[in-house]
Amino acid sequence: MKKCGLLGEKLSHSYSPFIHNMLCDYDYRLFEKAPEDVEDFIRSGDFDGINVTIPYKKTVFSLCDELSDAAKKLGNVNTVLRLANGRIFGHNTDYYGFAYTVTDSGISVSGKKAIVLGNGGASGTVCTVLKDLGAAEVIVISRSGENNYENIHRHYDAQIIVNATPVGMYPHNGCRLVDLAGFTRCEGVFDLVYNPAKTALLLDAEKLGIPHRNGLAMLVAQAKESAEYFSGTKIEDSLIDKITSKLAADMKNIILVGMPGCGKSTLGKAVADMTGRQFIDADENIVEREQMTIPEIFSKSGEEGFRKAETEALADICKKSSCVIATGGGCVTRNENYPLLHQNGTIIWIQREIESLPTDGRPLSQSGNLEKMYEIRRPMYEQFADYIIKNSGDIQDIADQILKLIEE
Repeated sequence: MKKCGLLGEKLSHSYSPFIHNMLCDYDYRLFEKAPEDVEDFIRSGDFDGINVTIPYKKTVFSLCDELSDAAKKLGNVNTVLRLANGRIFGHNTDYYGFAYTVTDSGISVSGKKAIVLGNGGASGTVCTVLKDLGAAEVIVISRSGENNYENIHRHYDAQIIVNATPVGMYPHNGCRLVDLAGFTRCEGVFDLVYNPAKTALLLDAEKLGIPHRNGLAMLVAQAKESAEYFSGTKIEDSLIDKITSKLAADMKNIILVGMPGCGKSTLGKAVADMTGRQFIDADENIVEREQMTIPEIFSKSGEEGFRKAETEALADICKKSSCVIATGGGCVTRNENYPLLHQNGTIIWIQREIESLPTDGRPLSQSGNLEKMYEIRRPMYEQFADYIIKNSGDIQDIADQILKLIEE
């Protein structure tokens, strides 16, 4: 069996083994190497083929004995083969990955003005693809170049925007380089970041109704072309969509919203046990952070103080991936909580009959009319929710229904 893998400096969160295991039958490992060890590994490491990630793409480029036309064109490699004669062959599949993403998105770049945020290695690949696909003009925006974020207003007529930087990537969720509101002619937004699934830039695009794509399909597509080099066999493009969908579903958080006492925590724990995901109770997280019970927080800081603490907790919790998160019943009362939940999660509204809702330990439930509270919050739950599940039967059956929704 061929020995393949991924070379990088820090790889603990890599999805490459999962992707390659679905693509082909070969041994795929992670090779974490310090900068001073890279050359020796390339020359004498125990591998038949490897992928190369940041920060070693240019370093390995200089160590290759032979280069593909794509690698020469882009000036870096992300795929390396040890040939039968021992020579090192370097190729770049990022070009194919981004080209596939653009084409598959249905967003036309031909004849359009495009701006690319960032001037690193990924930026060069993106610019080359856009030009080859017929973009009329491609402008690179950098922090200190001729075209920068201070004078970006000169390019508000851009029709295509691509973020080729790590800005907005976990754990720095919520960051963005540009405000889309100024780009009144924008027809498509691409972000090479895929964790979170929706960066702040993509959430803005969604809100404005602009077609958009993240970088997950690019990750899978470039791996698919690498796998073809490693295995020497052709792999159908349809497998890209299959793996991308599977990976996206696995990475997403399952987020439960609903009235206090509707069963979010019980159902969340059941779903977490069934899937092996981490379970997080937002209210318990707030109690731990504040070192006070929820009634104590309400007593000391009022509802406004509690809601502020809740938003701060959700900002941290919802950065994670592959979790089951039970939220507090009132999290939907703050609009700023929606992007926190939505950036990396599927939101499910758990409904339960009002007369079945307990009130113990729930300050707002005890102090007010539950029917009135529900009527106020109902449109908010509807606005947040991707799906609705009625909690009116066996917990295991309801948990099964949740999983079926996620898997679809």
